[in-house]
Amino acid sequence: MRQLIKNYSSILLLLGGIITGSIMGLTLGPRVLILKPIGDIFLNLIFIAVVPLVFFAISAAIANIDPGQKLGKIMSAMGLVFLSTILIAAFLTIVVIWLFPLEAVVTVPGSLPDLKDAGNWGDQMVRLLTTEEFFSLLSRKNMLPLLIFAAIMGFAALKAGEAGAPFRKFLLSANAVMKSFLDIIMVMAPLGLGVYFACQIAELGPQLFVTYASSMKIYYGFGIVYFFVGFSFYAFLAGGWKGIITFWKYNIVPSLTALGSCSSIATIPANLEAGKKMKVPESINNVVIPLGATLHKDGSSISSIVKIGVVFALFGRDFSGVDTILLALGITVIVSIVEGGVPNGGYIGELLVMSVYGFPVAALPAVMIVGTLVDPLATVLNATGDTVAAMLVTRVLKGKKWITEKTDGEDLPASGGK
Repeated sequence: MRQLIKNYSSILLLLGGIITGSIMGLTLGPRVLILKPIGDIFLNLIFIAVVPLVFFAISAAIANIDPGQKLGKIMSAMGLVFLSTILIAAFLTIVVIWLFPLEAVVTVPGSLPDLKDAGNWGDQMVRLLTTEEFFSLLSRKNMLPLLIFAAIMGFAALKAGEAGAPFRKFLLSANAVMKSFLDIIMVMAPLGLGVYFACQIAELGPQLFVTYASSMKIYYGFGIVYFFVGFSFYAFLAGGWKGIITFWKYNIVPSLTALGSCSSIATIPANLEAGKKMKVPESINNVVIPLGATLHKDGSSISSIVKIGVVFALFGRDFSGVDTILLALGITVIVSIVEGGVPNGGYIGELLVMSVYGFPVAALPAVMIVGTLVDPLATVLNATGDTVAAMLVTRVLKGKKWITEKTDGEDLPASGGK
């Protein structure tokens, strides 16, 4: 029990802050607005940390890739599987939101830019992907250009070889420092979000709960269906009916580990053991499972779409249109990667949502609260989706009969043993 409380301490503290803030907003009314500067300070600290945090996280990860580690077909198949399942989860969530629209009985003050006045398609793409000046990259409003710049910088540092070694070490060191910086800021999160929620209740009334309750119904309702039906479908694609039986037989321990630890990283050992029992070759298992903990997050994909839908509902905008949906899918893929590499990375992804769609600052706490509420199920989906992804990669590389072959955990059929 102590370990369980420890694992969920950050979430419990955030929920405690939100609940306390809600009570204060309901009981004190407008008088609670005197505390608003506390919430604003917390948000401003997040804003000043996000640019260097994202830059160093992305560039350091790319710059320190081992150039001699050429995994060829495994990496290609893994990338295809990861991207496919993330996009499937995101698209199905969009369909669910269309079928069961999010309820927003209040509209948050503020407005979104009129996309009709944003110029033609080419102009919008240029502004979305690049900036005219270097200093513009330092603005949280240009998150996507910053991500592109960081990626190119990482590849450049890698390409520089021995001459770039000191710079690569600097990127790693700076990344570690910024992670610690964010950890320090997040100590203030229960107070900052609690004050924000108190002010929101005081300004908009208790009807705000309807919007959050609606998002929870969609996330947990669809998330549970996706967990059982979606993963069973992937297991069937990987190994037929035997694949389904095998997956659920050995997925119980990883699922409970993810739920108990609330961490995809902490679930890696259980997933590696489960992958072996599922007959995933060791060479595939040892690559897909660890990388999946960082790069493959179906739960985060679903939550990303729900968060976007919530903010569109709060600001009275229609969550439809080809441009809007394609951007949502693209953001979801990026968020899935960013969340894995940065502590509290969901908040960084949420800033990307605000930047691309042009939401005002008032949108950030709303999506942060949604992210906190869905975190337990999101972790289970993120973590346990890695083993079924390993099964799919094996299916791609070894054919449909892989699950019936007698193996010793390696790529080639074993000559004996079980």
